Amino acid sequence: MTIANPFAQRSALDYELPPFALIKEEHYLPAFYEGCTQQLAEVQAILDTPGAATFENTIVALEKSGQMLMRTLLVFFNKSSSDTNDALDKIEEEMAPKLAAHQDAINLNPALYARIKSLYDNRESLGLNTEDAWLLERYYKDLIHAGAHLSESQRDRLKELNEELSKLETQFSKNVLADTNDLAVLVDTIEELDGLSENEIASAAAAAKDRGHEGKWLIGMVNFSGNPVLDSLTNRALRKKIMQDSLLKGNRPNENDNKPVILKVVKLRAERAKLFGKNTHAEHVIAVQTAEHPDNVHAMLRKIAPAAVRNAKAEAEDLKKSAGTDIESWDWGFYTEQVRLEKYNIDTSKMRPYFELESVLKNGIFFAANKLFGITFKERPDLVTYHPEARAFEVFNEDGSKLGLFIGDFYTRDSKRGGAWMNNLVDQNFLFNQLPVVVNNLNIPKPPAGKPTLLTFSETTTLFHEFGHALHGLLSQVKYPRVSGTSVQRDFVEFPSQVYEMWILWPEVVENYARHFETGEKLPQEWIDNLDAASTFNEGHATTSYLAAAILDLAWHSLDSEEAAKVSDVEAFEAQAIKDYGLDFAPVPTRYRSTYFSHIFAGGYSAGYYGYIWSEVLDADTVDWFKENGGLQRKNGEHFRNTLLGRGGSIDSMQMFRNFRGRDSKIEPLLKRRGLL
Repeated sequence: MTIANPFAQRSALDYELPPFALIKEEHYLPAFYEGCTQQLAEVQAILDTPGAATFENTIVALEKSGQMLMRTLLVFFNKSSSDTNDALDKIEEEMAPKLAAHQDAINLNPALYARIKSLYDNRESLGLNTEDAWLLERYYKDLIHAGAHLSESQRDRLKELNEELSKLETQFSKNVLADTNDLAVLVDTIEELDGLSENEIASAAAAAKDRGHEGKWLIGMVNFSGNPVLDSLTNRALRKKIMQDSLLKGNRPNENDNKPVILKVVKLRAERAKLFGKNTHAEHVIAVQTAEHPDNVHAMLRKIAPAAVRNAKAEAEDLKKSAGTDIESWDWGFYTEQVRLEKYNIDTSKMRPYFELESVLKNGIFFAANKLFGITFKERPDLVTYHPEARAFEVFNEDGSKLGLFIGDFYTRDSKRGGAWMNNLVDQNFLFNQLPVVVNNLNIPKPPAGKPTLLTFSETTTLFHEFGHALHGLLSQVKYPRVSGTSVQRDFVEFPSQVYEMWILWPEVVENYARHFETGEKLPQEWIDNLDAASTFNEGHATTSYLAAAILDLAWHSLDSEEAAKVSDVEAFEAQAIKDYGLDFAPVPTRYRSTYFSHIFAGGYSAGYYGYIWSEVLDADTVDWFKENGGLQRKNGEHFRNTLLGRGGSIDSMQMFRNFRGRDSKIEPLLKRRGLL
């Protein structure tokens, strides 16, 4: 580690954008190790401070610690998830267990715990403001949740478990990416691709050429079960091949087989929960979420599951009439589009020319943000990002002052993990006077050079959703990095992003962006009306598929140590868990099978995938509030910004919702939205 390392100092670039033009692979590990060393020294300095612990010399000092390490990690994990390679994979394999050990060295330090506990026990006499008091509570409860209160022998075992789990989670992620790439389907003739658009066929040809198969076509796998091309591909045998291969990710007898990884992870997580005095990993995780206990999650999901499956089976009967045969999972998307056309006169393939990426982004997403919050965007092609396809946009407040930087990385590539997500390169905070730098990653197939990027309606929805996360980071107005932006409870974090989806078909917004890319013609009003009329169409399938994954997550993480030790067959366990909840319906596979369920085995959603629908209760209720109060208006945006988006995680999540809505949430708007009343 030398002073020449780009991570040695805060970036001098606009918005403290990391100096990507200077960052090389060899910079990560030295900066990581030096960052760990520095933070441990900073923590020791806190413990060596003479006199009694104070909020300033303990909590604020902790907030100020580890700056180099955080700079390094934010850049590295963004890069490794969106543009990895063998060298970065090796760095992550080395880094992951060391990072787990470093975090444990702080979180499980008994002297630090005693110091923070003394402040927490006397918090009423400290004269703290609301944000400071909440930060102290977060630190104290996070240390308890991490195991700081355990005995020395328990802490030693906990460190071993955390280190081993970090290795397994990294391996799981690596296996999924490798197998997803390996399972891409190579097609020999263009006739087999009948039904796909000209752009989709050109993208498949370009993908094949990139892999050395010029003259053929490659259908890449996605991170979930199935594939978007199944909606329009007429070749049933090819549809079957794509669907069946998509269900095999991480579940073949090769070096990418994730079944042994899952069994180890589940056993170790169950053992760790027992150390914490909890029966299961789910109990331990959900205790600090807004749901508080798995029983509360099940109480809600059991209200939804029977109606979802009933609706899915009714939908299957409709599809069967159209198909003239029993419906298999690889038929569902194709015949859904046919029935959608018959019932609602909606042909989603004809809509793609109206959803051109640049227009959706600038005339839709940015336009709605301007109407709600007064913010504006200016592209900065002069700024160097981590990949040539990642574009930077400067964001300004209504008065022209700088708000932050937004980076959009929209296209799929072999080096990018599947799905769509938001993360930060710089967290907004007043402690260091930093403005936010946020990133949205998607996996839209890249068209050939010179061709427009035409989105499906689903991809358009994803773009709006992820930008909702970005707004949560951009509009943050908090003092401390620890509670900035999306740093809220896991089962609350999806709520603001889901709300932003409401503007997709809002009249003023859709009229502004949904224009034919060649003629400029508006998306026909009849089509928009039909989309509204069909809002609950196929929701049985969507809800059943999602719930099966949420239940699968809870089932794996509701095993105690003894039960986890007995599980040896991943596929059998998975099938039984879904059957026990009444969600087993062959034409509707779970959105994620265990072996490629990266959310829970390689991400932060273990025992938390339920959070999407838990958050949607708040989302649906909030959408009703916007509609009742005039919709896309600055006064509504300001209220949402001031009471919720801007507060980050600086106060209790549900209190934020009450401050916004004026009451607790109700489930009825969600049930109505999904056609489940």
